[in-house]
Amino acid sequence: MVLRALALLGAIGGLCAASGVSSGEYQQRRAKVRARLAADEGLMVLYGATEDERGSLRSRFFQESNFYYLTGWQEPGAVLLLSPTDEFFFLPPRSEIRDLYTGRRAGPGDDSPRHVTGFANIQAVSRFEVTLFQQLEKAKKIYGLLNINKTSRLKRLVGQRPVESLAPIVFPLRQVKSPGELALLQRSIDVSIDAHRAAWHRTAAGVFEYQLGATMVNVYSEAGCERSAYPPIIGSGPNSTVLHYNKNDRRMDSGEIVLMDVGGECAMYAADLTRTIPVSGTFTPRQREIYEVVLGAQRAALKALKPGMKLGREGENSLFKIAQEYMNANGKSLRGDPLGKYFAHGLGHHVGLDVHDPGLPDMPLEEGNVVTIEPGIYIPEEGIGIRIEDMVLVTKDGGRVLSDGLPKEPREIEKILHARKK
Repeated sequence: MVLRALALLGAIGGLCAASGVSSGEYQQRRAKVRARLAADEGLMVLYGATEDERGSLRSRFFQESNFYYLTGWQEPGAVLLLSPTDEFFFLPPRSEIRDLYTGRRAGPGDDSPRHVTGFANIQAVSRFEVTLFQQLEKAKKIYGLLNINKTSRLKRLVGQRPVESLAPIVFPLRQVKSPGELALLQRSIDVSIDAHRAAWHRTAAGVFEYQLGATMVNVYSEAGCERSAYPPIIGSGPNSTVLHYNKNDRRMDSGEIVLMDVGGECAMYAADLTRTIPVSGTFTPRQREIYEVVLGAQRAALKALKPGMKLGREGENSLFKIAQEYMNANGKSLRGDPLGKYFAHGLGHHVGLDVHDPGLPDMPLEEGNVVTIEPGIYIPEEGIGIRIEDMVLVTKDGGRVLSDGLPKEPREIEKILHARKK
């Protein structure tokens, strides 16, 4: 068992170290934003995260997602200014005292920011306000990230001019993934699949939920992932019916199921995968009955997935409706209620730099989107909660499951779980 786990870690080690997005791609993204700004005679100001906002003694620094999408820059305190005809990037000056605590960080005179971001014009952050005032003379609209801290800071500089959300400009770009992004997403998915498989080998009566979580986090951390994409959800027995349960402090017992919703974040890109397995290695007849309904609902949604379909609950193009109707037609609770009643959340969401990437359920899907398809049935009175979640690339004619390396057929799951004892 230990040797097999070490071999697994060695095989996947280092996968997350390299970036799949070039400086040229960041330049192309900014060019698309500037084209939109030209149509509106607008400016876009985007503040990178600061150490206080996205870093502390308990966690490492992580960049704001939209800022990273347009720059590829991972150090704190930077500012981006885009106009229809130009782009400006501002960095904090070097500080020997700060470097003593955090290690050397790049300043405006260094070459590394240019290589990473593709900016030709990099200045000290002290020049930002002067440059902004010069550009304001030609601008009719100001776009920024609308949160309390960033908006108030920007409004103090632009006076009475309204600040509009950058979402309509940047979010549609983020929804369609480039080949480089798809490679990074696949890397995160593959490492997370290995994490799930490692947890399966450890699952047994008497093991605590947090022990499975620790095993999984260790696998993708060893592979070079920076963090979990979200707090691991390990729900056994009655906890499997709690959608975002993450206390993970219960001892698992024989005869129960355990729902594991866990994914790593590697090179800033998130994975989001869920499987539900029997603790003792074999589903009870009722567990398997519910499991087969959830799996069938996912198959029905995947078969219908294509550009133009929607994740939302209503309408002719609703994938949610397809999944729920399958549940209603194929089983009931012990009380006699259709199983679709126990489908308590949405069918899926976009995934990328954020585990819940920009994208609304009622937006038609388009080629290049990456979404989750995650039907679930949760019956508290039976102590059964089952979710099956995969990440899917929307293609020209349908969808391609990116996480199909993680088994979900009940027979295959049971075969793997019984083999672990040999």
